[in-house]
Amino acid sequence: MDTIVSVSNLEKSYHSKKAVAGISFSIQKGEIIGLLGPNGAGKSTTINILATVLSPDHGEVQILGYDLIREAKSIKKEIGIVPQDIAIFEEITAEQNVRFFAGLYGFKRNKLNELVQEALELVGLYDKKDDKPRTFSGGMKRRLNIACAIAHQPKLIIMDEPTVGIDPQSRNHILNSIKTLRQNGATIIYSTHYMEEVESLSDRIMIMNEGRIIAEDTKENLIQNIGNGITYTFKINNFNQINKNEIFQIHGVTNVQLTGKDLFITSEKNKDTLHSIVSLLLDNGCSFEKMTSKEASLETAFLDLTGRSLRD
Repeated sequence: MDTIVSVSNLEKSYHSKKAVAGISFSIQKGEIIGLLGPNGAGKSTTINILATVLSPDHGEVQILGYDLIREAKSIKKEIGIVPQDIAIFEEITAEQNVRFFAGLYGFKRNKLNELVQEALELVGLYDKKDDKPRTFSGGMKRRLNIACAIAHQPKLIIMDEPTVGIDPQSRNHILNSIKTLRQNGATIIYSTHYMEEVESLSDRIMIMNEGRIIAEDTKENLIQNIGNGITYTFKINNFNQINKNEIFQIHGVTNVQLTGKDLFITSEKNKDTLHSIVSLLLDNGCSFEKMTSKEASLETAFLDLTGRSLRD
């Protein structure tokens, strides 16, 4: 299998803070890699480096066999970037938008016509080709944003939050378009705050936290690694009266995290363990408004690894 992206010991700092702290990974041809992490985890910095927008402080990056520093121009011809911020022209038609961006790659007229039509058909907007984006919904604008980024048929596509704040119909169009792109041979890096999208699309998932990759595997293996666990969430009013270490001492408890008033406890699936947790909280004067539970899933695996929910 061909290696499309190879990253070794990548580092990037802003002033004294390390946004990316020595990460290494590789991506193979045809893979969809889901990139997850709480805010500030280093995802955007990593994406911007791969997109040749930022230069790393240290490390080696090869994309499609090209060196990121020495051969950035060659890389730019072969990749497509779908930014979180929509980058289209509101006052020209959808077709003219796609034609402008695809035209930057020097295609002849007949080929350019073909590529523009294919890109608009892919995102379900060919029937709107003569309409101006200022008349589009937010979801349609995001679909056009994707068409502009992929019309030149890039081998690697980097997507940063491509479905944020859109309607369900547009979301389904985008997710189906991504699957089609992969079927056509593209390799995709997909960053999002929507766990269900990563579960639906990704061949592998990389989880970042504090500038590091803390887990990298398939969804099934990430879930399996936390065993038959269950995560309890307590809405706590006065947690200060108990030490987290006391909860860790309960048999079966594997992780304890507190975010605001939310106390997350991951443990083995056992009635006695839950009884001991509740008893300890009550005996120490803690009161809680409600308790919920979730069995092992990608979401609970993420929480277990980072101590934070994806949208924190």
